[in-house]
Amino acid sequence: MRVDAHHHMWDLAVRDQPWTAEPGLAETLHRTFTLDDLAPLTAEAGIEASVLVQTITVAEETPEFLALAEASPLVRAVTGWTDLTAPDVAEALHALKEVPGGRWLKGIRHQVQGEPDPEWLVREDVLRGLTAVGEAGLVYELLTLPSQLPAAIKAVAALPGTSFVLDHCSKPPITTGELEPWATQLRRLASLPNVTCKLSGLVTEASKDWTVEDLRPYTDVVLTAFGPERVMFGSDWPVCLLHATYEQVTEATERLVEDLGEHERAQVWGGTAARVYGITPGL
Repeated sequence: MRVDAHHHMWDLAVRDQPWTAEPGLAETLHRTFTLDDLAPLTAEAGIEASVLVQTITVAEETPEFLALAEASPLVRAVTGWTDLTAPDVAEALHALKEVPGGRWLKGIRHQVQGEPDPEWLVREDVLRGLTAVGEAGLVYELLTLPSQLPAAIKAVAALPGTSFVLDHCSKPPITTGELEPWATQLRRLASLPNVTCKLSGLVTEASKDWTVEDLRPYTDVVLTAFGPERVMFGSDWPVCLLHATYEQVTEATERLVEDLGEHERAQVWGGTAARVYGITPGL
């Protein structure tokens, strides 16, 4: 089973996505993207299941995504948002599981990359929220910049009972070609057993005229550090459209993992995601 472990959707008629209107993004992203747009792309790529990931820190978005998953044969997991620092975070997570489609809630994410405090992840109130995520049987997705990896390492190490997923390989500086200190920090994170990594979002960290060889030094670090059984493919559609089509992202990933064994490739393409998000074929 092939799984796209990371994509988004939004309907501007329901809610504006102000970030998509920023310079350099608006021409490509400031419009509505729906399942009807995505379904032909996943079908062509042989993707049978997907993980729909939050896009904005608005509480109403998560129930909407859960209802969408309930009606969709493609979306088999949702990573939503709730305020991790709220005193009633455990109750909020329980309530989300009770809404229509709540069975598809598998993870929580906060856009840490936008937090000015580099130690945000290890604040006492945040750690309490992350603990609640783990106790609810959900994964927590780390959306971090390379400079925030040290805090991510501390948080993951402090909470062995919570399962973490690193989004977009923590956005390495592909345009510059530099590996350090990102690579060293990523290896330290990967040494912790309760974290996996999405092979996603890399084309938008590269220049618009990127090549597979531009990406390879970074994906090699990820695959070696985590091992294929802890790495999963994600398209990051439609954000990927800034620099690549869905087809180009899948083709690039095929080339980046072509030297792995058949079982290892199967883990990247679906096995890891199915295990982490509890995705079962046909359900």
